[in-house]
Amino acid sequence: MLEKPLLNMYIGREREKDKITMTLKLSLACTLILCGHIVAWYATYSQFIWTWCRDNIVLIPLLFAVPTSYLFIFGMKFAVEEMGDAWGPRLLGFGLSYLVFPFLTYWYFGESVLEPKTLVCVLLSFVIIAIQVFWK
Repeated sequence: MLEKPLLNMYIGREREKDKITMTLKLSLACTLILCGHIVAWYATYSQFIWTWCRDNIVLIPLLFAVPTSYLFIFGMKFAVEEMGDAWGPRLLGFGLSYLVFPFLTYWYFGESVLEPKTLVCVLLSFVIIAIQVFWK
């Protein structure tokens, strides 16, 4: 079971400074997780974009694995510390991943984000993120 170290901060009077710090920590967590998904996308799809990546397919995981892992590890660390559980950050990460994929896929492959099914999925991702960030 995960400890809730930030819960002790709210016993008694709440301080505005603590609220701002926690919001910045969650923003940092979201940024790291988002960057992790971006790097993971490039690790997976760069073989279809650049000839060098296609010709050096064995090197791609070696180049991308460590940065991707650290982005996810620290992003989840901050998210769990902020949210106090594991499910919230997991669903937040899922929602952020679905924001990355459609836009990079459109940018590089021209696959439209404007398909009804894709639009609904992107909208649901925004809903999942909003629930995890704003529902206390």
